[in-house]
Amino acid sequence: MNNISKGKSPFYPGQPVPVDFFIGRLNEIQKITRAATQVELGKPQAVFLTGEYGIGKSSLAGFMRYYSEKNNHLIGIHILLGGADTIDELATKTVEAVINSQVYQTTIAEKIRNALSKYIGGPELFGFKINFEALKADAPNLSHGYLPFLRNLFNRLKEDGIKGVMLILDEINGIAGNPQFAHFIKALVDENALNKESLPLMLMLCGVEERRREMIRHHQPIERIFDIVEIKPMDNNEMKDFFNKSFDSASMKVQDAAMDLLCHYSAGFPKIMHIIGDNVFWLDKDGFVNEDDAFNGILIAAEEIGRKFVDQQIYSALRSQDYLTILKKLGKAQFDLSFNVKDMEQGLSAAEKNKFNNFLQKMKRLNVLKSGEIRGQYIFNNRLVRLYVFLNSVEAKK
Repeated sequence: MNNISKGKSPFYPGQPVPVDFFIGRLNEIQKITRAATQVELGKPQAVFLTGEYGIGKSSLAGFMRYYSEKNNHLIGIHILLGGADTIDELATKTVEAVINSQVYQTTIAEKIRNALSKYIGGPELFGFKINFEALKADAPNLSHGYLPFLRNLFNRLKEDGIKGVMLILDEINGIAGNPQFAHFIKALVDENALNKESLPLMLMLCGVEERRREMIRHHQPIERIFDIVEIKPMDNNEMKDFFNKSFDSASMKVQDAAMDLLCHYSAGFPKIMHIIGDNVFWLDKDGFVNEDDAFNGILIAAEEIGRKFVDQQIYSALRSQDYLTILKKLGKAQFDLSFNVKDMEQGLSAAEKNKFNNFLQKMKRLNVLKSGEIRGQYIFNNRLVRLYVFLNSVEAKK
């Protein structure tokens, strides 16, 4: 009954953080703000926002859109490209993102709706109904005339004080595999640069480093067009600041020993911080997060990530019994996040040793492991996944 009266959780697991709850990332914000200021002055910029899975790329991009609209007078378009594989789909998702945005001031929103009226079927409870048939029919024209579309949008809004366009292409994992995407991005930047009057365009792509390299493999000149802004895991002070402010907003305090556990298992990843924080928030009964609250919340968070990620993606992909046995042995091994191949091989059978390298490469493709800086070193990307694998190995042993 206590949990019911708690009110709103200050944590947002599984979704970008609302701008009001955004904390930290000052270095990255400064770099992106410099680029946004150049766009405001009329100079196009291209930024690749990169970092590991769960590091908070979408949250930072969303915050920078809000910040740049407010401080640099840019019109922001944040496009989630999950499920899009073609340039036509990119174009239609761009129009959808413009129509569905809820952040524009009234006069700007009205002008946008007038400009895109052929794609709007009428009002709905939470926005406007999109005429997908008309949008799909126009997709080839929109993709071939992408820059003119953005320019036309900007020209309609200049008299309202808009100084440029911030175009955020997020969730690019699927479309980055299409060779046409790299050529499209390079052509967009070049065409704009060669134009007599360049569109003040802030182009931001959000993705892991491998997606940028994939684009370069498809079209080598891509490597020259982006300023790279890398989001690194939060340090201990940033994590403490995050947890203290979040729990304080819910009138809750955190014991020092509990804080150490929260920071240790979050390992600087905002996505994990929100999952752990949310579980601890609902577990606590007295408004004071102690060590038991933190540890139990961490265990629940590990189970949650394990069921969603490890069980569905990893165990289902490791069909070989030898692979599963290797994973159990990896779970029981005495190390924190990193291990050395030679040390692990000592506990493997001859058959397992033969498959160990293939196992490691598969785990890298599944984003469970990454190569360390030392030859033969591998590191778990996620401390909660490491904990879940350990817990499963203990259960298997029992």
